[in-house]
Order: sequence, then C-alpha cells, then structure tokens
Amino acid sequence: METKNIVASIYLKDGKAVKSLNDFTEIENVYDLCQMYNDSGIDKILIFDLSTSDEEHEKNINTIKNINRNLEIKVCAGGNINRLEDIKKLLYAGCMQVMLNAAKPSSLQLAEEASARFGKDRILVSVHNVDFIYKHKTDIEDTFHELFILDPAIIDSIEHLTTVPYVVKMDEYDYNQMLAYLSSEKIRGIAGPFINDPKMDVMKLKSKLSLDGIKMDNFAPDLKWCDLKPNADGLIPVVVQDYRTDEVLMLAYMNQESFNMTINSGRMTYFSRSRQELWMKGETSGHYQYVKALTADCDYDTILAKVSQVGVACHTGNKTCFFNNIVKKEYIEKNPLKVLEDVYAIIADRKENPKEGSYTNYLFDKGTDKILKKLGEECTEIVIAAKNPDPEEIKYEISDFLYHCMVLMVEKGVTWEEITQELSQR
Repeated sequence: METKNIVASIYLKDGKAVKSLNDFTEIENVYDLCQMYNDSGIDKILIFDLSTSDEEHEKNINTIKNINRNLEIKVCAGGNINRLEDIKKLLYAGCMQVMLNAAKPSSLQLAEEASARFGKDRILVSVHNVDFIYKHKTDIEDTFHELFILDPAIIDSIEHLTTVPYVVKMDEYDYNQMLAYLSSEKIRGIAGPFINDPKMDVMKLKSKLSLDGIKMDNFAPDLKWCDLKPNADGLIPVVVQDYRTDEVLMLAYMNQESFNMTINSGRMTYFSRSRQELWMKGETSGHYQYVKALTADCDYDTILAKVSQVGVACHTGNKTCFFNNIVKKEYIEKNPLKVLEDVYAIIADRKENPKEGSYTNYLFDKGTDKILKKLGEECTEIVIAAKNPDPEEIKYEISDFLYHCMVLMVEKGVTWEEITQELSQR
C-alpha cells in the first residue's frame, strides 16, 4: 500500500486566507497558517485562488510564492487558471503541482498542453460530478496525475471508470468513513474543513490510522526508549536546536512517557524535574516546538532535537535560553553563510546609518544604476580572472562581486534567507 496523505486547503482572496470558497471572511495570517500546516503533520496544501481580476490574481500568485519560500511540504494551487501562462506562473512560484477545474470547458485542452510541457505528474484536476470522468476516460488517464473529488457521493460511480488515484474531500469528520476511504487502493488522501482547523491534531490522527493498518508519513523511530540509556532518575537530557539555523535553543529532559508522546504528537514534550510532571512545550504559551529530527549521541544517553520553534524558546522572552555570557574570545567567523549574513548586516547598517567617506554609502547615494554598473564590471573581472591560472585572483574578484551583489540586495530589500530558500526549491 502506498503512503496516504492528509491534505489541508487554503482559500486565497486578495492575498489573504479566507474561510471557504463562498465565505470571504478573513481568518488568521496565511503565512502563519501555512507554517503551522508545514510543522503539524499535514502532507500537502491545496491553495485555491479566488481572484476575480488579473490584478488580484497576480497578488495571490505573489502570496503563493512567499508561502513556498518557507515550506518543506508539497503545495498545489488552482483557481482562475485560463491559459498556459497561469500554470507556468504557479509552477515558477514554487508549487509542485497545479490543479485545474473540470467544470470549466477549456480545462481539458489546457491540461493536455500543460501535461505535455511540464509533465503529467504536475497536473491535477478537481471534479464535481461523474460526467467529466465518463466522457473523458482516456484523456484523463493520459493527462492527470491525480483527481480531487469534491463530492464523495460519486466515488462508487467512478470506481471502475479510471485508474487515476484521487484525494477525497469530506465535509465532516467521520473516522470510520475516513478509514474506509483510505483503505481503497485508488484513494490517495483525505481533505476537508476539519483538517483545515488549526486545532486538529494531525499527528494523532495519523498515528491512529497507522495502528489501523493505513500507511502514513509519520514518525517511525529507528530507536525505541529501551535502546537508550537514561540516568539514575530515568531521564535523558535533550539539547534542542532550531532546524533552520542550528542555533541551540534550550536544554530539557525526557522520560519514557514524554519520549513516546513526542514521537506520537510530533511536538516536543518533556518531563519537568521541578514539577515532576510532563509538559508539552508551548501548551500554555503557544510557543510549540515541532519535531524535525531526533538523534541519539554515541553513548545513547543524550538526545539532539532539531525543531521548528514557534515564537521563542525561553520563558524570559528570549529566543534562546543561552544568552548569559561567561567568557567570549574574539574569533574570525568561518561559517560561509554566517560570513555572508554578517557582511550583509554591515551593508544594511551603512544604509540606515550613513558613514562619511564610506564606499558603500557612495553606491547607495548614486542609486541602482551605479550599483548595476559596478556589478557588470565585476562580472567582467571574474571572466578575465578565470582565464588567469592564479586561483587567488578569481577568489578576489568573486568576493568583490558578492559584495556588490549584497549592496544590490540591501537596496532592493532581498535577504540571504530568501536567496537560500529560493535555491533550496531548485
């Protein structure tokens, strides 16, 4: 059996998340919502563009692009797709797949063009009734990777009409019905308003489905508690890092129960030595820690946890619990990204706090055209240096180019985080 998906839906109106296809009441911040889905166990997000004009369509595409910069899970988008260019824009915005609407007469021809150009695995279609599948059985097999069934009542009718797998939208939570759907070879996943609810415990649902024989993408630990070596109090220390930056956030302890709860819930749960009780990080403050990886050390008596931290890790309001300096020896930073971020920060500071005689401020004062001219010159210098057998020269010229590139980045408000996120999608 293939792995089944739990799919969340987001409805975009004027660049913001709204309740549904027909209810344009704005809900919480769309980026926070997507990050929560990304961390909580959702396997894929379907984004519906509800725009009614080209201007709003572009605004929604820009929102989708910004969403994709911060997510590791698949994003599929659809809505207001009228030409091949619309599909291309969504794929270039970072979407893994694009979904067309079977109710629009032009969708099939457009999907055939898109499938031929971008690949069948990138093209999905939403289906309201059985007529579309019955009339276009052969075309569907050749064109679409997956169907999104909006009305579960048609499932029995399409069972023998197509071999294309589908995701089913359920209007209400019914565990037994969900289990029955996911037991079908053709049904790849489940969506529905109850899954969109931020209060939905997705990892708990996936664990329950796993116990009932459904293959889910959830934590299946390589090591169990019995493989670890707790201390005399039955505890194991846990060093917690931010999974994006590797910054050390805190130190806490786990016992067997909190370890198992962490695995099952996907949220860091510890044992409080002072209160002698379990505590899920963030349960009171909302500053949850979503598990990205747990690793035991060489002696199996310490755990390194990499997490997605919501808010701050420390009860004092600091991002990390480690902020009280004891001693600090000055050193030259060698971490490549840290070096680039430090230089970027200096350039940004020059823009905010000009310094007389600063070459950086000279470039900012002259404006974008001057910065671009210098970038062009530095590109040429790299080409010339590359013809020189001395590797020192090309290192010098590339460094010059990167400096001027960062001046342009600051001028245009582009950060290294955005650049690395963009590169990670390619």
